[in-house]
Amino acid sequence: MIAPKPEAAEGRSGILRLARGFRRDLLSALPARLYHAWMAEFRNPLIHSFLCNDPELVRLILQERPGDFPKSDRLREGLAPLLGNSVFVTNGAEWRFQRRIIDPAFEGGRLREAYPAILDAALSAVARLPEGEIDIEPQASHAAADAIFRTLFSLPIEHQVAARVFAAFRAHQDAQPIVNLAALLPLPRWLPRPHSRRTRETAAEIRGLIEDLVAARMAAIRAGAAPDDLATKIMTTPDPETGRTFTAPEMVDQVAIFFLAGHETSASALAWSLWLLAANPDWQERVAAESIAAPAFGEIGQLRAARAVFREALRLYPPVPMMVREAARTEAFRGRKVPKGAQLILSPWHLQRHERIWDRPDEFDPSRWETENGRAASRSAYLPFSAGQRVCPGAGFAMIEGVLMLSLIARAYRLSPGNVPPVPVARLTVRGRDGILIRLERREDRP
Repeated sequence: MIAPKPEAAEGRSGILRLARGFRRDLLSALPARLYHAWMAEFRNPLIHSFLCNDPELVRLILQERPGDFPKSDRLREGLAPLLGNSVFVTNGAEWRFQRRIIDPAFEGGRLREAYPAILDAALSAVARLPEGEIDIEPQASHAAADAIFRTLFSLPIEHQVAARVFAAFRAHQDAQPIVNLAALLPLPRWLPRPHSRRTRETAAEIRGLIEDLVAARMAAIRAGAAPDDLATKIMTTPDPETGRTFTAPEMVDQVAIFFLAGHETSASALAWSLWLLAANPDWQERVAAESIAAPAFGEIGQLRAARAVFREALRLYPPVPMMVREAARTEAFRGRKVPKGAQLILSPWHLQRHERIWDRPDEFDPSRWETENGRAASRSAYLPFSAGQRVCPGAGFAMIEGVLMLSLIARAYRLSPGNVPPVPVARLTVRGRDGILIRLERREDRP
């Protein structure tokens, strides 16, 4: 089955036209030749950027010399109202301090402790799903938000504060494009940023609610009454080099990105995975049969078909389609001068569908992960969680959550495509332009 992608544009130019295209849809605003090119240069009076699809360049930027290619400050400009100085946008010593505290919370042992909460969220998601044709995206968002709140704060999504944060995040995603003028234009620091009023309002609402959650948890920690969940672990872990823990404002920044990364990105991956299962009944039955054979779900490693489907969905529809780094000094890429300050775009969307790397790049084929070509391609051109020292700390969490939810839903329902095929568009994450329609029918013959 050919997995749909937007029709890319040719011949678009001009910063304002490009900005308008990015606000509508980042993916179709870019030319089709990028699915074949190793590198492309984009230049205008305001911004100079290079899109890098060459696996050797990607490895250089993310793994071999990451200090020479920090995250672009323009990314911070675009996301600052919500994320503040979270680990997603910081660089240098500040980023290293944050990761030294955060990383232990997502180690294997802690993820095993979080497994019951993830399973409860998955079971609740199955129970909520209605029969008939639905847009699966809101259901996937609900499920992913439930998982992150249960594991982070020991709160189900039905909790009043959790429900309010979830609603505010949905409003924020509608208001905030992945690239806005704050990210495109090199404005002086003193000039107010051109975020929309709705973007600022929804970000302020979310951060206010998170501030209340963090304050309540810190009070519980001081009283010795805090649950042993991810929030408590992160708040009480001292930096091994300085002995310092996160302040309350610092913790608010981190919770904002935990929720964004653990909610919107997971929801995107789950929704596209379910649509791909709906469109491929053979793989759907394999996942369902496998799920029946592992009713206790004690060993996530048993769910091999579900894992292969989820990995393939992450390849075809990476939730974060592009990453931006900046050249800290003048470089030479593929014989071309890259000036200091140039924006370096790494695009999982293009890299993972690249015509010169993958066999049948637009086809859904979970079995590719067992082929030599698939394994080789994945080592050089598979970046759904980034790579190197800035790899997503929640990657293990996301794989457990996605595979488990996919398996349980396929076990309980037969899925078929809706009447209108989805068209992927990118804003904060890759979503369906008009939703992702799926028809669900409960399997009466399955437990």
